[in-house]
Amino acid sequence: MNNDSGHSVAVEDAGDTRPILIIPYMWIGDFVRGHSVVRVLNQRFPNRPVDLLTTSLCAPLVDYMPGVRAGIVWDLPRGRLAVAKQFSLAGELKARNYATALILPRTWKSALAPTLAGIPERIGFVGEARFGLINRWRWGEKALPRFIDKNAALALPDGAALPPEWPVPQLRVSSEEVARFRQTHGLGQGTAVALAPGSVGSSKRWTYYPQAAKLLAGRGLDVWVIGGPSEAAIAAEIVAAGGPRVRDLTGMDLRNGILAMAAAHLAISNDSGLMHIAAALGTPTMGIFGPTSPYHWAPLNSLAATVQTKTTVPCQPCHRPICTMNDHRCMRDIPATDVADIAARVLSEAGRAISNPSFRDGA
Repeated sequence: MNNDSGHSVAVEDAGDTRPILIIPYMWIGDFVRGHSVVRVLNQRFPNRPVDLLTTSLCAPLVDYMPGVRAGIVWDLPRGRLAVAKQFSLAGELKARNYATALILPRTWKSALAPTLAGIPERIGFVGEARFGLINRWRWGEKALPRFIDKNAALALPDGAALPPEWPVPQLRVSSEEVARFRQTHGLGQGTAVALAPGSVGSSKRWTYYPQAAKLLAGRGLDVWVIGGPSEAAIAAEIVAAGGPRVRDLTGMDLRNGILAMAAAHLAISNDSGLMHIAAALGTPTMGIFGPTSPYHWAPLNSLAATVQTKTTVPCQPCHRPICTMNDHRCMRDIPATDVADIAARVLSEAGRAISNPSFRDGA
């Protein structure tokens, strides 16, 4: 699934070994897509170590990202500056002797600790009057078409043309770790579909996961519900509707979700962080989109299927976290039977279909 043919960067200085720090966006999906930035830097500077600042939530992702030396776990509050924590983080960064910091967010506070740490080269877009904090200004962010273009452009030389494609994010989980996960949870070796019913914002949540789980289980598939604590209620509803072949694998640790997506044969997800995780792992992934645009927010990795309503909804896409018009038709008009039938096709194309005739026939 990972196709990098569209992008390569010339090596600038193979003898340069000075470490680089990336300050990424800390939402799970954005953090995963930030691995493309890592890969561009790895191509450009093959011997410069690349580290990522991360939160406790996103930290497990770093363990599965090739080309990342280390993650620096530091939980800064979102709503305030937290000066004492910024100074403490600056001390940690200073001890690591970074020569360059790529600061992806445009916020003032995201550039504060790298500045206090005295990192010599601090690269970022103009924004929030960060004079004195960013010393390698980049202009033209608003003209870049997609979120990934804005981020990965900072890893290129100033003024460089954007490539037609970026190297895709990668998450690598060993087969041994996948086998241990299945064994620990008593999941057996059956063909499994992972459902990710959660998302940030209720408008991105598809309505019919319980019905889809029942259809998939009825076709002889194991069904796993993946998510965090906020998905506990919907997971219980899905398990109740789907029957004994459906398992609730929601939990507190994102690592659990990573391993479940790696162990599954197919992932069905809203536009969420777990969708990006599944795609980066190379698991065939169906992304269900309603209020958001697949062009702007789908994973860089190829989706096995992009699922959208066939109904014309004039307000789509709106990118709003809560639906305020048209009764959420962009999601409610995607029937469970369509999703189950697409899942059958994707599994067959992936060579993972089971021998049950009812599954093959879509009964």
